[in-house]
Amino acid sequence: MNKGGIGVGSASIVLVFAVLCLTVFTLITFVVAGNDKALVDTEVRLVTGYYKADTLAENILQDIREMDELPDPPVVRGIYINAEYDFFTGMETIHFFCPVSGVKSLYVRAAVYYDDLDVIAWRMLDTDEWEYDDSLNVWDGTLEGLLDQFYND
Repeated sequence: MNKGGIGVGSASIVLVFAVLCLTVFTLITFVVAGNDKALVDTEVRLVTGYYKADTLAENILQDIREMDELPDPPVVRGIYINAEYDFFTGMETIHFFCPVSGVKSLYVRAAVYYDDLDVIAWRMLDTDEWEYDDSLNVWDGTLEGLLDQFYND
């Protein structure tokens, strides 16, 4: 006699498939969580470094305000201070970099007045060296470039 319905084998296959799906989703969740943690750790280091550099820059500007003139060599709190005089505007400026991370620095530029400093620029800049990559042979849009690319490849 043949009975209809779901047999024990079908239920086992569905159960194995469900367990396999849950295992794959669990592994994907762990990988994504690890990547998110690495990203958050990088962001925490960057923000912490920025606020340390910000505090250092504020302290340097305060020290310069209290000085009559820059020391020789012009190093304040371990940071080299560049002083410039623009003959066209008649303005004396100073600028310096405070390290934030290995590839970023806080750039500060200030105009020097009689007894005060006026901050002109306060921004984070990339200090990593950029290298031009010309390893890909890309068509420049000209017929000569197309023929050159065709015959050299």
